[in-house]
Amino acid sequence: MINFENFYTQIASSPLSHWLSLLKIQLNDWQNKKLHGNFYEWFKSVEHLPLLNPQKIDLISGITADSKNLSNSQRQGIKQLLYNLVPWRKGPYSLYGIDINSEWRSDWKWERLLPHITSLKNKIILDVGCGNGYYMWRMLAHDTHLIIGIDPTQLFLCQFESIRKLLNNNRKLHVLPLSIEHLPSLKAFDTVFSMGVLYHRRFPIKHILQLKNQLKSGGELILETIVINDHANKLLIPKERYAQMKNTYFIPTTILLKNWLEQIDFINIRIVNCTTTTCEEQRSTKWMTNKSLNTFLDPYDFTKTIEGYPAPVRAILIATKP
Repeated sequence: MINFENFYTQIASSPLSHWLSLLKIQLNDWQNKKLHGNFYEWFKSVEHLPLLNPQKIDLISGITADSKNLSNSQRQGIKQLLYNLVPWRKGPYSLYGIDINSEWRSDWKWERLLPHITSLKNKIILDVGCGNGYYMWRMLAHDTHLIIGIDPTQLFLCQFESIRKLLNNNRKLHVLPLSIEHLPSLKAFDTVFSMGVLYHRRFPIKHILQLKNQLKSGGELILETIVINDHANKLLIPKERYAQMKNTYFIPTTILLKNWLEQIDFINIRIVNCTTTTCEEQRSTKWMTNKSLNTFLDPYDFTKTIEGYPAPVRAILIATKP
């Protein structure tokens, strides 16, 4: 089972110390009552992975690590244990000659947003809907103080713990099996990321307010979500599914999204990127064999989803809490 004691010690001496009592209750409750039926099977793969200290590691240009001390049979064993944790949505990772070719080219999104954000050096960061923690490892390369990711999907937690074990058990970043709704108003983070979450929320403005409540004064929000470019209709509300996703509720234009941030009193709001998602950026692979974007689009017109809605365009907005 995952041991959170080191994390509790870090929290106790940080601006998040007022969260500690509640956090212990939440994580104990999760371990005792809310484990997924496959959790122990997934975590068995994590336990069997070796704790490795890579001779070479690169988190700046990607997530790569290597060591000359591993035999081919050891590499094959590691590869099989990691493959037990499919599907891998976020990535890619290249570890000890093993290439985890994930569904998303998450490195492309990171390259789009990185030039626009405030320095992460010595910052305390929250990544909401962090998945397996890909972006957290990229943040770590920028000399952060502490990174916390939250995501209720327990497979992603096991994927994160497997990567952590292969990268020398780094304790400057942690993934917690929680949703933003579990967090009190902490008002303690320097930077909050919410990427690929907003369109899954029934109450998007409430979600943005929850993000704001995690930031300290002067903190920065990085908000990435699907938008539409149809300015005749400022808000798309899919009837049942959008690109085959059941839980997609509201897709605004970038201008409407900016207006929502203004209504909640964010300042210095910038739309820094707006990019159409392609089948090169999101696709099926050997590490994610489920259907992906190419089957969610109209086969005769890739500018539309299979339901006839505008195809996914993803915008990145950055704003500051006053």
